[in-house]
Amino acid sequence: MDSNFASSGLVHVWTQGDAVTRTVAIVLLIMSLSTWIIILWKLLDLRAHRKQAAGVEGFWHSADFAEGLDKLGPADGNPFRALATEGREAARHILHQDGRHAPQLHDNLDLSDWVERSLRHSLDDHTARSQSGLTVLASVASTAPFVGLFGTVWGIYHALLGIGASGQVSIDKVAGPIGEALIMTALGLLVAIPAVLGYNALVRANKAITHKLNRFAHDMHAYFVTGARVTAVGDVKVLPMKKA
Repeated sequence: MDSNFASSGLVHVWTQGDAVTRTVAIVLLIMSLSTWIIILWKLLDLRAHRKQAAGVEGFWHSADFAEGLDKLGPADGNPFRALATEGREAARHILHQDGRHAPQLHDNLDLSDWVERSLRHSLDDHTARSQSGLTVLASVASTAPFVGLFGTVWGIYHALLGIGASGQVSIDKVAGPIGEALIMTALGLLVAIPAVLGYNALVRANKAITHKLNRFAHDMHAYFVTGARVTAVGDVKVLPMKKA
């Protein structure tokens, strides 16, 4: 590395900066690490959800409900299996197929309303989980440039104080310190841009998964209420409930 670059770059900003400058740099570093950790974490979740969504059609071609659940994949973090399980338990509960004999208030509800309510709760739970972490990305995207700008203003202020104290106002004495202070603005932008792009991409991907979940929930509602899955062309797909 060029010694002149090292002396007038990030190393010089860190070594010559005061506590405020170093704090700003550390905050930007924490923001950047948080951004990339959340993006990678969410990408892994989306990859798993896309794989789980691929098993939906296999679910409807199963011999019974238990086999269909197996084709949806493991229950851990699987919103599609959670929907199927919630719908099944709601239907069995309202139809008194769960071994319960004592009457309860919701016994007066319609089967369709009770199943729809349970499926909606499952969808809401998934939406809440899918949006976790996105608030951090939005916060980083909106605040990182201002954090970097604050570091720049603070650095320029101290650079001008140093120049005034030395009594020398030549261009070479001004350009170096002010240029180093402007590095903080560049760092703020470097932190904010991935956060903005990551946030927008994750929101679009989450909407795609949510759309597939809503379609599956609609099919599950039709199945538990009518006993068959109503397809787009009006056909039905009967899936026996035995061994559920």
